[in-house]
Amino acid sequence: MEYSGIDLHSNNSVVTMIDEADRVMAEKRLPNDLTKILLFLAPWRDELAGAVVESTFNWYWLVDGLQEAGFQVHLANTTAIKKYDGLKHSGDETDARYLAHLLRLGILPTGTILPPQHRAVRDLARKRMQLVRGRTSHILAVENITVRQYGSRITSNQVKRLGEKSPGAMHADVAEFC
Repeated sequence: MEYSGIDLHSNNSVVTMIDEADRVMAEKRLPNDLTKILLFLAPWRDELAGAVVESTFNWYWLVDGLQEAGFQVHLANTTAIKKYDGLKHSGDETDARYLAHLLRLGILPTGTILPPQHRAVRDLARKRMQLVRGRTSHILAVENITVRQYGSRITSNQVKRLGEKSPGAMHADVAEFC
């Protein structure tokens, strides 16, 4: 059995093939071109137990392409992977080897590979959550500034009603609330 680890970046990937003894059989930095990555993996297709792809912002195209080509794909949950403290070398090649190694040992923390038709809803929900958190942060900042400046609090609803006004008019509104 062989195992592949793919350290995915914005414009290139390091693809590593290891065997049952963790020996590197092949390793190459490739452009993020599905055809080139599939050609690199082709010689090991029948013996490949699986390919691990890092869960980064741009994994959809690679995971979908590998799955469509018939490869067993695992999405690595990078936040759950602890680096080995004794690791003396660090770099993309080491990262790709480590992903393959974790897969070989059966201890790879994985993420869910949602079907493409469900990803848009998840992505929109995540973006909405990010925007709501940002809005809340800004409202709290305005509340804190008014306490600091006027010594009294205004509510989040009062902050929302301030709207877009000239600085003088907004100052009068804030003073009215305080």
